[in-house]
Amino acid sequence: MSSHESTEQNGSASHDWPDRYHHIDQVLDKPGPRTDPGFAPGAEVKTFLRDTCKILVIGAGGLGCEILANLALTGFKDIHVIDMDTIDISNLNRQFLFRPKDVGNPKAIVAADYIMKRVPGVVVTPYYGKIQDKDDDYYLQFNLVICGLDSVEARRWINATLVNLVDPENPESLKPLIDGGTEGFKGQSRVILPTVTSCYECSLDMLNKPTAFPICTIANTPRLPEHCIEWASVLEWPKVHGEKKMDTDDPEHIGWLYSVAAARAKEFKIEGVTWSLTQGVVKNIIPAIASTNAIIAASCCNEAFKIATSSAAYLNNYFMLIGTDGVYSFTFEHERRPECPVCGGESVDISISREWTVERLIEMLVEKQDIQIKKPSLSTPDKQIYLQAPPQLEAATRPNLEKKVSDLVPEGGEITITASSLPFSLSLKIQYR
Repeated sequence: MSSHESTEQNGSASHDWPDRYHHIDQVLDKPGPRTDPGFAPGAEVKTFLRDTCKILVIGAGGLGCEILANLALTGFKDIHVIDMDTIDISNLNRQFLFRPKDVGNPKAIVAADYIMKRVPGVVVTPYYGKIQDKDDDYYLQFNLVICGLDSVEARRWINATLVNLVDPENPESLKPLIDGGTEGFKGQSRVILPTVTSCYECSLDMLNKPTAFPICTIANTPRLPEHCIEWASVLEWPKVHGEKKMDTDDPEHIGWLYSVAAARAKEFKIEGVTWSLTQGVVKNIIPAIASTNAIIAASCCNEAFKIATSSAAYLNNYFMLIGTDGVYSFTFEHERRPECPVCGGESVDISISREWTVERLIEMLVEKQDIQIKKPSLSTPDKQIYLQAPPQLEAATRPNLEKKVSDLVPEGGEITITASSLPFSLSLKIQYR
């Protein structure tokens, strides 16, 4: 700790710590070779950054902790953070704003308190809860939003929400979204300008295969080794063991799942069930690497600083880091999809067999890489095909699951897909083969 920090903690130094942002001021005091024409150097841009700009950080985990610290040390002084989780002892190896005494407490609140203690003058407003708890007016108050989430579903929700906020008559309604994600030694950051650039939904096909499978598939028509493992863990374990909780760290429990899943796979002539795959499916193992979090968080905050100050050109629009074999990174422009249900609006053409049932179509919607809609409800302009909720309508439309889609929807007809977890709908144009 520097002597300057020591005196500040004792209360004898200036509250504003003017020297803390000395190196940032070197960037803000004069234009550079890549500065935006609208850049206003000196007091004006510093005042906006430190007194006016309001930024929201979603997630206070491995990425979020790094992002919060970087923003505070870069000069952002009005920061809000949302997180729905509490601190677990397993977080402490990489979420450095937390200490053993904090275990069990809300991440957002602890992270906010820590940042404000270490960087006086910065105000961090926490919210311990879900992003879905907040309305449009809440999100409209921010100049920028940064996501450090580990949930694809939550990212899809905030992405669609910010796209829906855009009013062509009001430029202030466009809220830039900076998204960061890591998986082991790999990571990505990206800049999303809602309705202008490609959005998060446009790039679903770049994600790893979804690991959630519909119950109807794993119970009746398994096709993948993962289906057999899910069947063993989700259906057979409670059937055989009752209330006994599965311990995914217990070799005996994993061994039981492996043997049951292997027998199931043999019955349906499916290959590929292994011990390691069984572990991977039931534990959803994704290693967390602190250095990857630090790099991606730095990239996200660098883009936030450039957008907020216009001091340099921001990313257009995707940065990818691969650190599995050495260190390799590259940037590219991910293009919008015209059929994106969030920012495109065109119908998605789907070709299916005339023999497909509604249940089989639902399985496809869950598993298809560029759709991935859990618990979808299906309807046409003149009929409800299958609704997941409320229970009365689910029961009333359940018989349709066994009917052929071709008996319910004509060639070229459209099906509207909705899900309670996503604030948008998808239009499918059905073609039969």
